[in-house]
Parts: sequence; C-alpha cells; structure tokens
Amino acid sequence: MMMHGRRGGSREGGPMAAMRRGDKARNFKETMTKLAHYLSAYKVKIIIVVIFAIASTVFNIVGPKVLGNATTKLFEGVMAEIAGTGSIDFDYIGRILFIMLILYIVSSIFAYLMGWIMAGVSTDISYRFRREISRKINRLPLSYFDQNTQGEVLSRITNDVDTVNQTLSQSLTQIITSLITVVGVLIMMFSISWLMTLVSLIIIPLTLILVTFIVSRSQVYFKEQQDYLGHVNGHVEEMFGGHRVMKAFNGEARSIEKFEGYNGTLYSVAWKSQFLSGLMMPIMTFIGNLGYVAVVVVGGYLTVRNAITVGDIQAFIQYVRSFNQPLMQLANISNVLQQTAAAAERVFEFLEEPEEVKEVENPVQLDAVEGHVEFRNVRFGYDPEEPVIHNLSGEAKPGQKVAIVGPTGAGKTTIVKLLMRFYDVDDGAILVDGHDIREFKRQELRRWFGMVLQDTWLYNDTVMENIRYGRPEATDAEVEAAAQAAHVDHFVHTLPDGYSMVINEETTNISQGQMQLLTIARAVLADPKILILDEATSSVDTRTEVLIQKAMDRLMVGRTSFIIAHRLSTIRNADLILVMRDGDIVEQGNHVDLLARGGFYAELYNSQFERDELMEEPTQVARSPMPAD
Repeated sequence: MMMHGRRGGSREGGPMAAMRRGDKARNFKETMTKLAHYLSAYKVKIIIVVIFAIASTVFNIVGPKVLGNATTKLFEGVMAEIAGTGSIDFDYIGRILFIMLILYIVSSIFAYLMGWIMAGVSTDISYRFRREISRKINRLPLSYFDQNTQGEVLSRITNDVDTVNQTLSQSLTQIITSLITVVGVLIMMFSISWLMTLVSLIIIPLTLILVTFIVSRSQVYFKEQQDYLGHVNGHVEEMFGGHRVMKAFNGEARSIEKFEGYNGTLYSVAWKSQFLSGLMMPIMTFIGNLGYVAVVVVGGYLTVRNAITVGDIQAFIQYVRSFNQPLMQLANISNVLQQTAAAAERVFEFLEEPEEVKEVENPVQLDAVEGHVEFRNVRFGYDPEEPVIHNLSGEAKPGQKVAIVGPTGAGKTTIVKLLMRFYDVDDGAILVDGHDIREFKRQELRRWFGMVLQDTWLYNDTVMENIRYGRPEATDAEVEAAAQAAHVDHFVHTLPDGYSMVINEETTNISQGQMQLLTIARAVLADPKILILDEATSSVDTRTEVLIQKAMDRLMVGRTSFIIAHRLSTIRNADLILVMRDGDIVEQGNHVDLLARGGFYAELYNSQFERDELMEEPTQVARSPMPAD
C-alpha cells in the first residue's frame, strides 16, 4: 500500500472565528418577509384573529360614542333642573350604561380568544424553528462546528427563538388591534368633528419623524446586542466545559478578561438600544399632550358656537386618547420588532448555512461488506488553498490490520475523517469494495464503521444505555456480552448500581480510563466490518491496555482495521504499518521489517523505548538501598 501526502499550514478559523462584530445593519425587510412566510402556514388562524380583533376593537370604539350620549343626556337633565323645566332621565342613562357593560364584556371575550389563538401560533412557530435547527445541525458539515462554538449554536436555539416567540405571542396581536383601532377611531373622530380631527392629526407627521429617527439609530445596536449575547453564551459554555483545564493552566485571568470584553460590549450596545427605545414613550406622551391642548382649545370654541355637544367633546377626548395610545404602542412595537428581526435573522442565517453535499439520487446498496478499502490519488485540504494531502494512493485488503503512525500533526486523523465522510476529498476518490464512498448514503456508510476516538463521548444516562448507543436495538444480554469482551464488565460491577448507574453530565463520576473502556465496549457492540481506532488506549493504564489489546485482537479478526497510535508498542502485530511524516508516507511494512531498516519508524520506536526507560529510572533509584553514613 502506497500513500503520499503532505500536511499543509494551519487552518484559519477555529472556535473563536464566529466572534465577529455585529456592526453591519440587518436586512430588516428581507428578514420580516421570511418570517411572514412562516406565518403564512397559519393564515386561517390569523384571519380568525383579525376578525376577533376587529370585533373586539369595534365594540371598544363604539363605547365612547355611546357614553357620550349618556353624558349629553345627563348635562341636558342638569341644565333642565336648574332652569326648572325638567329632570335627569336616569332610565335612559341606565340603559346606556347596561349597553356599555355588554359591549365591554363582548370585547373582552374576543380579546381573550384572540390571545389564545396567537399564543398557539407563536408557540408552534418556535417548535418549528427548534425542530428545523435540530435537523439542520445533523445536515451541517463538520467544518461548521470546527469554526463555531457550541454556545453560538445554543444561543440561536434558545435566546433567539424565545425572542421571536415572545414577540409573536404579544406584539403581533398588539399590531393588529392597534392598526384597527387607529382606523376605527379616526372614522369616529371624523363623524364627530372634521375640524377637531384635522387639528389632532397634526401630531402624526411629527411622531413619524421622531420614530424614524430613533429606529434608524437603535437598529444597529439591537443587532449587536443579539450577536454579543451569543458570544457571551459561547464563552461561558466553553470555559465551563474546560473548567478544569482552564484552572490547571492558571487561565482564570485570561478567561475573565475575554469575558469582560464580550460582556462590556454587550452592556454598551444593550444600554444604547434600551435607552433609545426608552425614549419612545416619553416623546410620544409629550406629543400626545400637545394634541390634547389643541383639541381642548378648538372644542371650547365649537361649544361656544353650539357646533358640538358636551357629550361629543367628552367622546372626542376619549377618542384622541384611544388614537394616541395605539400610535404609542406601534412606536414601542417598532423597537421590539427590531430585536425580533435581529433574532430571526440569526436563526435564518443558521438555517441557510451550506449543508453537506447532497446524497446521490440512486445510492449503491451492498448486501454484504467485505471491507476492501482503497485510496486513489486523494487530495484534500481543510482550506482548499492549503492542501493537507496532495496525492494519497493505496489499498487495505479485507481483514487487514493497518496501523498509521507518526508524530503529532502528521495527518493521521485526517485520513480517518475522510474515511467516515466527515469531510469529502477535494480530488481523487476513496473506495469501499470497489465503490466510491460518495455513491453510498452517509448513514449506510457509517453503519459499516466502528470508531473509537481518543476524545471519549458519553451522555447523561445509565452505563447500559451508553454502551447500547452503538446498536440501539441490542438486548441487555448483548450489551453485557460486549462489555465482557471489552473488559468493562468487571469494573462496572464495582460501580454503585452497576449497569444502572447514571453517568452525570460532566462525566465526573467515572475515570477517564473507564470512559475509554465504555466507548470501546460500544464499538464492540456495533459489530462493524471496518474498525477505526484513533488512540483507543491512550487514556488507560498499562495493565488495562494489555487487556484491551487482547480484546481488540479478537475484535479485529475478519475485519479491516485502521489503527492510529502514538504508543508503538500497541501496533506490533499489525499486518501493515504506515509511517507518516509531514503528511507524507515515508515508510511502510510490518514491525520487524521497519525496525530492521533503521529508518524513521525505528527512530520513533527507539525514542519511545528510551523515554520509557527514563521514566522508570527514578523508580529504580528510589528502590535502591540508602548508603550507610
């Protein structure tokens, strides 16, 4: 088997690459158009909400006019009593008040139904967002997670979706009722006095100018607020995830400094956005008061000329208040919509991220897999401009144990990522049983592989379920058999509750070596045709390593195996050893042949042997008898 390649330069990006400043203004119109597209699925419910909103608002709007008639009747009755020509008609006023009570009760019922329907719509949209984000995560290429922190993704699925949910459940109904109220109240105002209506409308241009000015200034800050909220979450999640490492290397000061930077920027932009949005209501109140003054002056003039009744003035003042209130609500909602657009834009950006190359329309299906793996002129680079592997060719026969060794950074793990289609090759092809792996479905391809990495992964569940993850349909007996084959059964019985013990979220209630053993048992249970062992014994002691090695020898019988190891003592019995250096295959052969050549492999092997002797030397000195005085 011949392979050729070279490790390129360092990759750009990394976890912190996503921490970009959000100083670019969002595309508000495009984002809200996409959000409206999501709402189109609920158009029937929204139409019902609009009908209820119209009904509720109409009953509220008619109220002041009806109440104005009662006021006029009361005023006329008082004046008649003073003049001695009549009395107050309390029966008429009582009927008016009863009608008012009915109007407001019906209005409240419609408002309740409207809120109930919109709560269901907004919650369902949040459910769809989270479902689509969850599915999107599984379709994203591994490169996305190499360049973005987990906290960034979590912020989109929690904070941003919650922001959209709250706005749709509260602000959307306010928008509908406010718009209907403005139109309805305007009609009622014109029905009372066109002159007073025109005077009160003078405030609208001034309101629009101020709202536009504030929105244009606060828009950028709302976008940055959402971005840096994700940055803060990402940093906190990263630091807590590696808390022990951070403390071991005295990284507290650097961590705090970076957090203070993110948190300080978040404070700055959040303060500015909230301050500007907070200006909206006081300004609108001040402008509304100016409108009241103008209405009172004109109304008094018309009353003196008997052009309007007292009840109409009272009703008109109520309508002015009802007219200004929805305007102020719309102005306030405009700020909320900016924050919603910023949150929705981040969700849409994630959902529109480039996905893995689509599966072939007619995938190859094999009844049985032999495990014949071939590399043909493979070229690959994490950055296409800086290839890691230039020209890698070779073949692993069915059942062959192929060890890949070399110093850190030689490109060993990259080969594994290409085999599993975590990344696709830039040029050339990787074949399994004569078929390009891109001709298979990823799920089908990965079912043939069993993989044990140097970075263990267990989740918050029982020991039994963590092993069963390798084959979910496996019985308890099969899980225990796999545990025995991987020499896990013995230590599991020493744990509290045995196989029923729950591994906590931080996986701190078992040792690192035990975690490695459990992942090996998981691979044993999967019973794959092709094995990939990436430093599978790197976290266990020498005695456990011997036991695992025996289990692996039995497991690898009849399976094509790729073994990546720094500890060369673990791959002596490999059928073929590939020695990598700077991405190139510099030597190949079995353990005895490579040692006899005295090349790079022999140099690596001897250096490890010498290192082991040096590590044992202090122990030997400590055991020697102390010299007599």
